[in-house]
Amino acid sequence: MAVDLQELTKQALEEIARADSLDQLERVRLRYLARHGGLISGAGARLRELPADQRAAYGRDFNAASGAVHEAAERRREELSSAELERQAGEEWVDMSHPGSPLSRGHAHPVAQLVREIEDIFSYLGYQSVSGPELEDDLHNFQLLNMPPEHPARDAHDTFYLAAPAAGWLYRTHTSPVQMRAMLTSKPPLRIIVPGKVARRDNPDPTHNPVFHQVEGLCVDSGVTVGDLKGTLEYALRALFGRDRRVRLRASFFPYTEPSLEADVACGVCQGSGCRSCLNKGWVEILGSGMVHPQVLRNGGIDPDRFSGFAFGMGPDRIAVLRYGMADVRDLYENDLRLLERF
Repeated sequence: MAVDLQELTKQALEEIARADSLDQLERVRLRYLARHGGLISGAGARLRELPADQRAAYGRDFNAASGAVHEAAERRREELSSAELERQAGEEWVDMSHPGSPLSRGHAHPVAQLVREIEDIFSYLGYQSVSGPELEDDLHNFQLLNMPPEHPARDAHDTFYLAAPAAGWLYRTHTSPVQMRAMLTSKPPLRIIVPGKVARRDNPDPTHNPVFHQVEGLCVDSGVTVGDLKGTLEYALRALFGRDRRVRLRASFFPYTEPSLEADVACGVCQGSGCRSCLNKGWVEILGSGMVHPQVLRNGGIDPDRFSGFAFGMGPDRIAVLRYGMADVRDLYENDLRLLERF
């Protein structure tokens, strides 16, 4: 029995050494080590036929034979694989300048798409898009904008302060501080829009989020009137919503504008009849506006006797909800691919 195993092992090792391809090597391996019908594997069945006192020795010889053939086959496989790679490297030429396969790409968030559209709309009117810090000081966020210390917007329950309110550092509550910085560093005429994130301590509901987006606008020049403000808002809202969507302007109050106006758009879900999305009002407020207060102009280093201007601030999040007929502004930030892939 032992002689048979030694002879089979010798034959197997010689055939493995002569194998000159992976296919031929695999055929040799199966010839000797296949579970059913292999010459060496089949020799293991003889173990049951041997007397008990010979089984241990035969078992050791069988394990040694099958192990030697298996190791030789693996070594030869590595040799043949390396040789094949070297052959391919020598024969194949790779053009490193050839474009690779295109990568799948995502797309901009619907709010980001809308902000870009708003920037395009106002660029036709000569407005430049600018940005500023999201972490602001009390001076630019409140004081220079004519908001006195007792104003409710400055309370800690409305504003995210980075430390105690007395320290004066906060997460900006609107993008108007950038308008203030623009007036302090530039001379009229000014036409800018300021897109960016802001934060307020609002309770989340279908029309509110604590962190949201704003696009503020500022126009300062000689002879600017309320008529210019109304014409600008009418042009922008028609460009955003089309001529069929109802829009209304109503009087309001902001400490940094006088007079002040708010713009509402008919709810895109109920078309003005009242529903959960618009809190049963039929209308959704999308922007506040007004003529820049003379004191704010002075705070910005601009003479209100020579120049006038208007400012407005709109919420792209709410506009997206209105345009796309969504019921809840919070759905924009739930990362639901079924919704996001619509855009």
